Amino acid sequence: MIKSKNSERKITNHLQQDVVKVSGKTVFINPFLYWRRFDENTNRWLREPGQMSEDQISPNRNRFYPEIEWADLSHEQKLIKDATVEMFLKTLELISTFHPYLSSGQLLEVERKMAIIKKISFEKWVTKSFAKKARLLENEKRKFQRERFFNSWREWFSLVNTQQAILPLIVTLFISSFIGWSLGISKNSCNPYFEQNIDQLN
Repeated sequence: MIKSKNSERKITNHLQQDVVKVSGKTVFINPFLYWRRFDENTNRWLREPGQMSEDQISPNRNRFYPEIEWADLSHEQKLIKDATVEMFLKTLELISTFHPYLSSGQLLEVERKMAIIKKISFEKWVTKSFAKKARLLENEKRKFQRERFFNSWREWFSLVNTQQAILPLIVTLFISSFIGWSLGISKNSCNPYFEQNIDQLN
């Protein structure tokens, strides 16, 4: 019972961090809390980084990261920060869509609170998203390499010259196996223990 209350309290506290009250109205600053109202295209647009161009993201870098010197960041860090800026822009677009009554001043208030509260969680989310995409690309790459390997072998075996070269080898191996099996049988048939076992069976 105590564990249940603690878990409910944690969920409530977490949800409270994702909610902003503006003029008595509740605004979710976690974009995934709007998912019930998403169509498939909107859901994909939100969840996949890279849906916005650099021309849209670049002017907004200092808007959400005024403390960062972008020239000092590594390529990987820039990708994560840019994807986080993209998440901020997408979230604000969703909020303005689902809360059309908000004024520009109220949207600015939401944006400021969101930049403070959601920055770390957005960064974690895009980092996981990139890692997942990298795993999928690696799996696709391995699958493609396997298919190419088997296709190359199939093509090699289908060549007339290959078949002409391999057919005698296969026949030779078959004959050798048959001769080896025949010699093994003849040796066993000459073995008294083998004959005794046959007599017992008869």
